[in-house]
Amino acid sequence: MYVVSPASRFEVKTGKAGLFGFLGHDHVIRARAFSGRLVRYPGTPASSHVEITVPAESLEVLTPPDTEEIRKVTAAMRTEVLHVDRFPEMTFASLSAVPIDSGFHIELEITMHGAARVVLVDVKVEIGADTVRARGGFSVKQRDFGMRPFRGGPGGSVKVADRVTFDFEAVAVRAP
Repeated sequence: MYVVSPASRFEVKTGKAGLFGFLGHDHVIRARAFSGRLVRYPGTPASSHVEITVPAESLEVLTPPDTEEIRKVTAAMRTEVLHVDRFPEMTFASLSAVPIDSGFHIELEITMHGAARVVLVDVKVEIGADTVRARGGFSVKQRDFGMRPFRGGPGGSVKVADRVTFDFEAVAVRAP
């Protein structure tokens, strides 16, 4: 068994939409906290599985660089989109893993905002003596999870795009 290390990186990238979308910003959002484990079966890699939990409150907007705006956008994301008071966690769990040349083709169940959806993800994997490093990404629509993308500006004319992209580099270290 391996434990997900703090050296890991989990990010979400948003786009802009709406009539006055050009006035908005693309955002990079990073998880400041997470936990998880990987159970690896070298003899039967398809039996391996991973589970990662991200506290929704730990998500923080990194861009644009204006700190007052970052605080406002982070607060709006947590209260108006994620509703962290009702949905405190996001989970990512593999349902199946098929070996491919550079790693695995994973059927990943994502649970956010009280809804679970499955996405297919190709993950590049590097296996060391005591570590496993996995890199990949995928995109989902917020509305598929019952979330309403953020709207701001006059009459809600500046919007965050429905589709968001997750990008990750997970480092797991062999448990003692």
